[in-house]
Amino acid sequence: MTAGMIFRQLFDQETWTYTYLIADETTREAALVDPVFEQVERDLQLVKELGLKLTLVLETHIHADHVTGAGRLRELTGARVAASAAGAPCVDRPVKEGEELELGGLRIQVIATPGHTDDSVSFRVGHKLFTGDALLIRACGRTDFQNGDAGQLYDAITRKLFTLPDETEVYPGHDYAGQTVSTIGEEKRHNPRLAGRSREWFIEFMNNRKLAPPKKLDIAVPANRACGKPAPATQAMS
Repeated sequence: MTAGMIFRQLFDQETWTYTYLIADETTREAALVDPVFEQVERDLQLVKELGLKLTLVLETHIHADHVTGAGRLRELTGARVAASAAGAPCVDRPVKEGEELELGGLRIQVIATPGHTDDSVSFRVGHKLFTGDALLIRACGRTDFQNGDAGQLYDAITRKLFTLPDETEVYPGHDYAGQTVSTIGEEKRHNPRLAGRSREWFIEFMNNRKLAPPKKLDIAVPANRACGKPAPATQAMS
């Protein structure tokens, strides 16, 4: 159900992170997906301006490239933090495959999409799909740390996400090329890592990328296991 949904896409320029605000237009209950610590004031200002009440913070995984604002938002608003049961122990609402969260009259479906990290989940609200770092626009998340697994990621995308209707809108956790939204149909046809690619090809490609570690890895992962609280006083530039 998406009738009466309020939706905003927000961006953190330093870490190329998208945060999403969704809310029920009738009850004014709101959720933030993947908030960034440095943008908490911005996000709360928008919630206030739209006359909303933040009740949920949704985390797609334990991030390695930015510190989450989840803990700070919980502290300031009383919102509950929801994330994979396989992830951070600080969450209020551990979730798993097939569960649904209520946000007023909206229903948020949980889809387990491990592979980028072992705790990665995607959230589906009607025709909108929030994929975190699993499925990106014309790309996908890396699989070389935090118990990542290329085979798992290929299976999660092709056997779960790619079975959704083609018109499903894909909203990723990041984009590095200025793109804001895609669709399942587009990614099935045009994603160079997945379109027409075998599982074996994908695993070999992902396992041989030889990427540098995320610049905030040593800071972000421990902080995010505590929902971003306490946040570090000084963070390395991303």
